[in-house]
Amino acid sequence: MRIGIDIRVIGKKRTGDEVYFFNLVKNLAAIDQKNEYSLYTDRDPEKDEGLAREIAKLELGENLKVVFVKNTNRFCWNFRYLPMYLKKNPVDIFHTQYIAPFRLPKNIKLVLTIHDISFNFFPQHIKKSDLVFLKTLIPRSIQRADKIIAVSKSEKKNIIDFYKLSPEKVDFTYNGVNYQKFNQKFSPEKIKEINTKYQIPNTRYILYIGTFQPRKNIPVLIESIKNLDIKLILAGNREAHNFDKRIDEAIEKNNLKNKVIFPGWIDEDDKPFLLQSASCFVFPSLYEGFGIPVIEAMSAGTPVICSNIPVLQELADDTALFCDPKNSGDFTKNIQKILINENLRNNLVKKGRDTAQKFIWQKTAEKTLEIYTSLIK
Repeated sequence: MRIGIDIRVIGKKRTGDEVYFFNLVKNLAAIDQKNEYSLYTDRDPEKDEGLAREIAKLELGENLKVVFVKNTNRFCWNFRYLPMYLKKNPVDIFHTQYIAPFRLPKNIKLVLTIHDISFNFFPQHIKKSDLVFLKTLIPRSIQRADKIIAVSKSEKKNIIDFYKLSPEKVDFTYNGVNYQKFNQKFSPEKIKEINTKYQIPNTRYILYIGTFQPRKNIPVLIESIKNLDIKLILAGNREAHNFDKRIDEAIEKNNLKNKVIFPGWIDEDDKPFLLQSASCFVFPSLYEGFGIPVIEAMSAGTPVICSNIPVLQELADDTALFCDPKNSGDFTKNIQKILINENLRNNLVKKGRDTAQKFIWQKTAEKTLEIYTSLIK
């Protein structure tokens, strides 16, 4: 098979969807030496050092090649330049996320990964211009797709129900985690180096890693620590799209400027340290398609507190403490439990590690390859 994959998100500090495509490609490269892969990007790896570093980590074999398709902006790339390239250089299957290229040749099978459809359930948290874009182009892409991949059973059901699709059109592959990476031990020298790099205080802290979009519900987490003697580290890119302005308002309102720390974007190789050093990992999201940071925290041996939304209950089961995402008091109580109850903490750590080992990126790649093969057959 000739398989094309859109890898534009790799190297763009996009958290979940970047982690997904990076690990999907890396594991396809490891398990499949038979089929030919074209990995399309809108940046020139010879001029973009960050992208070049990430591509090197993929450990691509001879049957996988990176293809730079020129770009003026992301809309023109998807609607003009990539379709033109694929018309001249066709593949059997093209795999992208959310929005398909316009005028994709009919003989090319389209695989569409949809990580979540939160914009349909929380439109108030999306800019109006973005919402019009999503509501217009995603249904069109879904109609064109030969197969849609969700990242959990819960999200598969949401997609089928909302868009009224045949169940046969939608499949799911769980995201994974590199368990050995997050469970590694750090030398004292490395600990000092990472602390200095991100200006992490030598004190107890609770941790959140992810985006700062409104649906991530960070103000409730901030509110939950106002009466606790502990720091809160919010790791992520404050300059990214759709930053929740209520975050700064919550810090100001509760006079927590000295208790909330923003270390910025965390390199993937440094995330295990921050997770292992945290007293607990808290994930208060209102909506997720999966929730990769939850599984990463479990791999690192860090107790998890998260909102009681269906997908996190599906993934974490009895290995996390669940909270009403709208109730900051719930988070406060559970944080206190972990801080003072060593038996509870140890039990969550053990169960979390056992659960995390079930989520393997190789399985994600194997099932995705099965989906590709089924389309050609």
